[in-house]
Amino acid sequence: MHANDYIFPTNFKWGAAASATQTEGSANDENKAKNIWDYWYQLNPERFHEGVGTMKTSDFYQRYTEDIKRMKAIHLNSFRTSISWSRLLPDGINVNGEAVSFYQKMFDQLIEHGIEPIVNLFHFDMPLLMQEKGGWESLEVVEAFNYYAHTAFELFGEKIKRWTTFNEPIVPVEMGYLNHYHYPCVVDMKRAVVVAYYSMLASAKVIQTYHESNQTGKIGIILNLTPSYPRSDTKGDVKAARIADLFFNRSFLDPSVYGSYPEELTELLRSYDLLPETNQEDLAIIKNNTVDFLGVNYYQPRRVKEREKPYQSDQILPEKFFESYIWPERRMNPYRGWEIYEKGIYDLAINIRDNYGNIPWYVAENGMGVENEERFSDESGMIQDDYRIEFYKEHLKWLHKAIREGSNCFGYHVWTFMDNWSWLNAYKNRYGLYRVDIRTQERSLKKSGQWFGDVARKNGF
Repeated sequence: MHANDYIFPTNFKWGAAASATQTEGSANDENKAKNIWDYWYQLNPERFHEGVGTMKTSDFYQRYTEDIKRMKAIHLNSFRTSISWSRLLPDGINVNGEAVSFYQKMFDQLIEHGIEPIVNLFHFDMPLLMQEKGGWESLEVVEAFNYYAHTAFELFGEKIKRWTTFNEPIVPVEMGYLNHYHYPCVVDMKRAVVVAYYSMLASAKVIQTYHESNQTGKIGIILNLTPSYPRSDTKGDVKAARIADLFFNRSFLDPSVYGSYPEELTELLRSYDLLPETNQEDLAIIKNNTVDFLGVNYYQPRRVKEREKPYQSDQILPEKFFESYIWPERRMNPYRGWEIYEKGIYDLAINIRDNYGNIPWYVAENGMGVENEERFSDESGMIQDDYRIEFYKEHLKWLHKAIREGSNCFGYHVWTFMDNWSWLNAYKNRYGLYRVDIRTQERSLKKSGQWFGDVARKNGF
């Protein structure tokens, strides 16, 4: 080994992340009930990129056997996906035998190939039945989610040793209740705060259920953390960045790890009459049922400055408290419109080390979406996605530095294993280590898949 090699800790988790709705397809088959995406696509197919909906996506439901062999071929030792609530419990109560059979077989095959399944319970895919009861604005749905989780633990708990309650719970809040990118497309900060609070209550209840049901694994949550960087060290800019951090990171990170909300966030919400109704019993559940580990999704930083333009809206939204700021030195992924800032992953790692008890955590998603990747194919047809290799390599260098400095990180998962369907964007931006031709469903390895397989095999580069 050379001095400039980046070697990772023993048993480091090298893998990829995906979700049920984005990969399974078979959206109307085998007794699966509709979720909000199936329903919304029926209502407004024109809103989805090139009119592509949930019906087929990447057809993992039918092709998982071959896909798991492909994971093995590139030396992945772990894979995170989600269970579809509306597939497992179509009416919210009774178990769908076909779904059980699919998940059992899929988990078995992962384990047989030496790939640890990490299983997430909720990835933006609220069953339509539950949305009609109010979604995360409803305590009835919080209880229904706990019932679903308990069912999943009973069915699959012997096989699955790492569970997570939610993936990116801020996203349904932000996209569904502060703008129009996820159903139900409500813009109402007061309702958004309720959704955020009930999501955390639901997560804590499920953690309690898990620990009380004699399970032998660990349970956590996956948060997309965006470090908030102020434009300057003026008082106004620093405060703007702190408020952005409170809204978008600490509103989930603090209750997940510490079981309580930052005082400053509570005061801010109270001063604008945005606090949800709470009771001592629920707050105690949040307090006493914190996560065993964290998954952290990192894509981009958030850069903010104090508001300079007057705030126009007649209703309060997070933008009232800050404005975005364009860092003059930024590098962009033009397809996604996101800044590429590799050091952000280090800053997150050190923040978790220093301010969150150095809790065990892993990178649950990190990736780069690019449009029209076919133009980068070589004569053999392999996509030469050197830009993606570069993206991973630079993030991993910063992650390695953080681990060397004591950050308790146990894995790195890319988004994603194969090109998959991405909500309103459908197949616009591709993220996979494998290319998927959505007409034929044929898979082919990209150069980044080859590279990442090599990293997984050597436990470094």
